[in-house]
Amino acid sequence: MEHENIAVGLDIGTTKIVAMIGKKNEYGKVEILGIGKSKSLGVHRGVVNNITQTIQSIQQAVTDAETSSGLKIADVVVGIAGQHIRSLQHSDYITRADSDEVIDEADIDRLCNQVHKLVMLPGEEIIHVLPQDFKVDGQGEIKEPIGMYGGRLEANFHVVVGQVASIKNIGRCVKSSGLELSGITLEPLASANAVLSQEEKEAGVALIDIGGGTTDLAIFKDGIIRHTAVIPFGGNIITEDIKEGCSIIEKQAELLKVKFGSAWPGENRDNEIVSIPGLRGREPKEITLKNLSKIIHARVIEIVEQVYLEIKNYGHEDPKKKLIAGIVLTGGGAQLNHLKQLVEYITGMDTRIGYPNEHLAGDSDAETTSPLYATAVGLVMNSIESKEKLQNNDFVVTDEEVLEETSTLQESGEIQTQIQEKPKEKVKFFDKWAEKFKEFLDNAE
Repeated sequence: MEHENIAVGLDIGTTKIVAMIGKKNEYGKVEILGIGKSKSLGVHRGVVNNITQTIQSIQQAVTDAETSSGLKIADVVVGIAGQHIRSLQHSDYITRADSDEVIDEADIDRLCNQVHKLVMLPGEEIIHVLPQDFKVDGQGEIKEPIGMYGGRLEANFHVVVGQVASIKNIGRCVKSSGLELSGITLEPLASANAVLSQEEKEAGVALIDIGGGTTDLAIFKDGIIRHTAVIPFGGNIITEDIKEGCSIIEKQAELLKVKFGSAWPGENRDNEIVSIPGLRGREPKEITLKNLSKIIHARVIEIVEQVYLEIKNYGHEDPKKKLIAGIVLTGGGAQLNHLKQLVEYITGMDTRIGYPNEHLAGDSDAETTSPLYATAVGLVMNSIESKEKLQNNDFVVTDEEVLEETSTLQESGEIQTQIQEKPKEKVKFFDKWAEKFKEFLDNAE
């Protein structure tokens, strides 16, 4: 088994940590070779709040993945989410020295790097700089400026910002678990890569990833990411409510939610009752499923309305920005019964459940294609992409790929220069970059 070609994604979530090993098969699809998961103990709402416990959980997930695949994991791409993530729109331009030369990758890099130097609030750092559309000498709506002539190149950017401390903590956990951190990616972007088709991204779609601690949103239109947001509520808060509302312990609340929960109270008859054993010789509790659904319903409406607010903020009502493909729900929370119907009812938008099988090999087992693993699959894909970039120094790239790749692989921990005629220079650039990133992590300790 070739060791070089494997890629690993590490999804550090609030409820679970997943390590996933994959590689590209000969048909260009992603084959999952091993998967390991552990209960996540040191993470709250997507942010690490207990380093020691998180390290233990990561190590357990990694060991599981190694055992199930028989491979050794060296480096990983990690997803970042949490309530500290925010995104903003920014436009910037560069004036080119020689307008008789055509615009090339280096110009776009210069422009992106300029955005990276933006001054953020104290304690914040730019995670991704995603170009939306370009203008050349004032001519707008250009998706791909490479190869055009022009003196002034400007672009609108979608900039994703996060807290330096949170990013460093994640880096610290990964390093202390004995792994190399080869990249950091925004989780909604990873999930989107795994579950959305190119057609949906073109038509306009909102991906809602309902995790344990956070709900992530990524909006695409005309094939480009337009808006991202992280909402600090997820499935755990529903469990909390059931626990409080029914006076039972968390484990029981979680089981009730998963086994009998529904987001639509009308479904249950009044006489459907589930009995829960009491603690330590106390009387068992009887809970009607109707009440259970009412509790879940109230909380889910709140989460969906917050997300819908973000979709409105993006400007969904504007005909030009209409999301024709509607909403795709993924993440563990998407498995809640009748959630699709409720979301359609609240937003009036077409909704489907997203399974991360868009780019997976046909024979992947059912477990891997569960919405639970959307982020992990996306991170593996991300890792494969960045590894391929390093290996192929001279290759041909289609227009839309450049846009997509440039967007996902900005300074999140990948390389900025994707295409260069001279392989030598490329390696040098990456080394320089890797040095910088290692230095950043070492200072973090």
